[in-house]
Amino acid sequence: MPTGKAIEVRGVQIGRFQDGKITNVGEAPTSSKRFGVAQPSPYKHVTGLEGLHRLLAVKVTREVADTLRRAGTGKAGPDALRAIAKAYCDYAKDHPGCYAYLVRAPASGDDDLEEAATEILSVLDAVFAGYGIGGDDAVDAARFLRSTLHGFVSLELGGGFAMPRPVDHSFERLVTASDQALARW
Repeated sequence: MPTGKAIEVRGVQIGRFQDGKITNVGEAPTSSKRFGVAQPSPYKHVTGLEGLHRLLAVKVTREVADTLRRAGTGKAGPDALRAIAKAYCDYAKDHPGCYAYLVRAPASGDDDLEEAATEILSVLDAVFAGYGIGGDDAVDAARFLRSTLHGFVSLELGGGFAMPRPVDHSFERLVTASDQALARW
């Protein structure tokens, strides 16, 4: 019997979370027997492997939006930035298999993923408002912050920070530099 927490999409179990990773996703149709589901059932809800990945991207993007919103609520400026940056990186480290779905940009007409991504942008917009950043400048700021945090997280998850200095110290400096950049935006 599989172990770990079940992943469900539209009431159908499609995989499992175990040790911070997604497992048993998108395997051959015979894998549905592992989950105690009649063979065709999972495929009634998704359109192939790409459809499954899209549904997971929506689910993860919503989870991250909620995580960032909870972290930033009641904070402004540098405090909000630090809170959401830490929440973002913690999510990626705690859920590396899920985090990979966060980098998917919504395809044209994918209203669900676009709506989920907009939830994240609304959190970022609230943080940027504390710096007096809005409009097109907020788009640039969102790209800047996302690239910065994603780069750091990707290197950390990939083992790219094998130097003896503590990674937390480097992350703190990254957030401080991001705060300074946004303050001068």
